[in-house]
Amino acid sequence: MSEEPKVPIPELGGAVVETGGETLYQCMQCGLCTASCPWRLVEGDISRDFNTRKVQHMAMLGVEGYETEDILFACTTCGVCVERCPRECNPIDNMRVLRAMIGESGSVPQAYRPVIGSLNSNGNPWQGEAKDRTAWTKDMDVPSFGEDTEYLLFVCCTSCYDSRSKKIARAVASLLNKAGVSWGIIGEEEQCCGEAVRKVGSEETFMTLAEHNIKIFGEKGVKKIITTSPHCLYSFRNEYPELGGEFEVLHYTQLMDKLIEEGKLKPTKDFAKKVIFHDPCYLGRHNEVYEAPRNVIDSLPKAERVEMDRFGPDSICCGGGGGRIWMETPPGARFGDLRVSDAVAKKADVLATACPYCTIMIDASNMAMGKEEMEVLDIAEMLDQVT
Repeated sequence: MSEEPKVPIPELGGAVVETGGETLYQCMQCGLCTASCPWRLVEGDISRDFNTRKVQHMAMLGVEGYETEDILFACTTCGVCVERCPRECNPIDNMRVLRAMIGESGSVPQAYRPVIGSLNSNGNPWQGEAKDRTAWTKDMDVPSFGEDTEYLLFVCCTSCYDSRSKKIARAVASLLNKAGVSWGIIGEEEQCCGEAVRKVGSEETFMTLAEHNIKIFGEKGVKKIITTSPHCLYSFRNEYPELGGEFEVLHYTQLMDKLIEEGKLKPTKDFAKKVIFHDPCYLGRHNEVYEAPRNVIDSLPKAERVEMDRFGPDSICCGGGGGRIWMETPPGARFGDLRVSDAVAKKADVLATACPYCTIMIDASNMAMGKEEMEVLDIAEMLDQVT
């Protein structure tokens, strides 16, 4: 039986443009976005079905058929398509708006429903209670943010609740103490930055979270923020200002690089290992922070740093962005496997990164592939070991 013809909805493209997808009609259908997408590097149903160019075209024509999890919700928002588009289109914004339209109709993918529910009830996506947001600080000297505190340390929800990721938060806090930085946390009063849930398409939830945080930060007198996650960095830098939240925001690697240069952090113990660095999409392409993490690695005594074949602006996504960290990706289609394979090919002892999502996704691939002889570590963990 032949497939029924699709009936265009002419208003769809205009609605996308009016609600945040301003670049939709700049697309000339060259296909460079599709060719550059990391889904082309793996096999499976999602790789076969997800086509960035086609989604843009369907939206422009007002044709339905892109709404499934394996198509519209496959995008990890890695930013390669945005980086390379010759017409300066932003497929991420366009797909975010399409996802929001789907969300408004109640057709959110099943995997996201408990995430959004937890964000609305607990202020985090991990179903953890608000009172446990500071559980990562157990047996540590972690100051509260006060009126005379210089930096707010904003710990990503993942590093507040995920057992593996808590080690990252603890390492950053330890380093701040060692360097004598004036810093503190707000704790259970703060909520998720909202970056990922906005990419998922839940605009209302994002606005609620952002407005809450901006209000709390204002009441506390926050001027400078250190983030443990590049995703929080992106949201605070690029999304909060339009809502009135103006702050000086740094990823922790930027501050650590500065503290090492100033002699306030002094790595003294040997780290005699070959280290390969994975550029997180939201640290590199989205926030253009490339040198600071490498400078920190280079400061580790006797560490040998090597590069992936695809690094910097050409780095491959870990697969966790755009809400994919909460969705199941079948074996053989995981971007983290590509990162592990690249690192193993370079005979690295440590695959280093600087993002909680990347650590989780790549560590999972590392274990699934039986490559545990190579460690997956966050840069903060490495620096704390030798300082």
